[in-house]
Amino acid sequence: MRLNLSNRGSSADEMAQTHSSDSVPAIRPGRASRWLVAFRAACCGLLVGVLVVLYRQGIGYGTQFARWTYAQMRDRPLMVLPWLLAALLVGLALAWMVGRVPMASGSGIPQVEGVVIHGMRMPALPVLGVRFLGGLACGMFGLSLGREGPSVQIGAAGSQLVSRGLRRDRVEETCLVTSGAAAGLSAAFNAPLSGMVFALEEIHRSFSPMILLSAAMACLSADFIAKNRFGLRPVLDFTAMPQLTIAQYLLMIPLGLVAGLVGAAMNRLLLGAQSLYKHLPSKLGPVISLFLALPVGLLLPAVLGGGEDLIGKAEGVREVAWSVAINLLVLLLVKMLFTATSFGSGAPGGIFMPILAVGTLTGSLCGMGAAALGMPVRIIPVCAVCAMAGTLTASVKAPITSILLTVEMSGSLVHMLPVALCAFTALMVSDLLGVQPIYEALLERYRRGRAPDAQVPDRVTVEFPIEHGSPAAGRLLGQVPWPHGCAVIGLRRGEHRLIPAGDLRLLAGDGVILLCPGDRLDQARRVMESLCR
Repeated sequence: MRLNLSNRGSSADEMAQTHSSDSVPAIRPGRASRWLVAFRAACCGLLVGVLVVLYRQGIGYGTQFARWTYAQMRDRPLMVLPWLLAALLVGLALAWMVGRVPMASGSGIPQVEGVVIHGMRMPALPVLGVRFLGGLACGMFGLSLGREGPSVQIGAAGSQLVSRGLRRDRVEETCLVTSGAAAGLSAAFNAPLSGMVFALEEIHRSFSPMILLSAAMACLSADFIAKNRFGLRPVLDFTAMPQLTIAQYLLMIPLGLVAGLVGAAMNRLLLGAQSLYKHLPSKLGPVISLFLALPVGLLLPAVLGGGEDLIGKAEGVREVAWSVAINLLVLLLVKMLFTATSFGSGAPGGIFMPILAVGTLTGSLCGMGAAALGMPVRIIPVCAVCAMAGTLTASVKAPITSILLTVEMSGSLVHMLPVALCAFTALMVSDLLGVQPIYEALLERYRRGRAPDAQVPDRVTVEFPIEHGSPAAGRLLGQVPWPHGCAVIGLRRGEHRLIPAGDLRLLAGDGVILLCPGDRLDQARRVMESLCR
């Protein structure tokens, strides 16, 4: 049974006449069905773990090959000529692949958010093919692109294949796709807790017990596969980071201000570079980015790739010297510009790790400045790690994920307070500057293009949680001005599924399941957000 609310002329009393108010029909789906979904999510996590491990290895070998190639070219300048020819051919091939599968361009996280939130369609197999082939090609030329965003989309695409192979409904498919995306981040960083929170904070953007359980199962199973291949240490190992005194926590406030400014500048650079590339023929974008990699690889090879080596270099600073500071400043500026030119071209690669590298370099420079003013030198790596979380927060605006990721990297909770202080200060700066979250801005740009593979289906089923103090909380279902043309087809309350009735009173924490036309989803989402938040 469903309650069609597209007719705005019907009153709550008329709706109440068709439903008895003595009792509320409820369906308790049983714990077995919930754990069946969780089991399927765990199976998706195993598949995602295998896919991301293969992707990580491929990108890692590609970056090593790029550094070796540029080192050879420094000794044998004639190698530049065949390299330029190869860059031209590979760039044209990348442009062709991205043109055929636009959803596989760029980071991948905005596209996954579009699938989960806006009901966009994702061609899973073509996306996986372009991600693997395009990512390996970009890695072999050393573009400043991360593997974490693509890993998220690889996880989502793999889980979508599993869901459709099992013929699951739209609601469960959304749950599995979200869980697969979380598992992709978990396997990319060896950080399962961050993957779980990422699913709720960035992908699903609301709390759902089912999403949390499924994401947890997927993240843990994917992390099991990744740890078996890469070992127990996280990708970024900060376990030797010294502790701060309570008085030194105050330093995190000015550090957060700087990290917020750098995160905002990073967003402007990324979006600005993307806008500049739009003025060029689409086939030239990847070619130009590969050509720009040549001088960077010859003169400053440390900037190549996602930035793991840069993070280790910045976090490992233990001295205050002008030469070290100038070197870090040059690395910071070149990394920001090279990331913008690499990502703006539309090449298949992410920005998660490059943003972390930019933040770590910023924090190391700030820590050296504090040490020059009399603070102990051991504060430098702490500033580097805290600014890493702050810069990511200012750019992505997912503070809990940033904080938990840093805590998992350090292997200790003692640094949570300074990291959180720096992250929330950076978030405040980003909000005051009016910075839009980078993945949200990228998704809006992508949807404005309305790529053929981004078209939404005819009908979309979405769930909206009712928050405490929202306009809908405490009102009868029939009295709420739901979006025009949509139908409430269910209500989730704890472990119960309630049949929608006009005299059913909505409570904070309820989940309203809405069926609406795909072309009206954006308008319906805006109305629902005003009602439920």
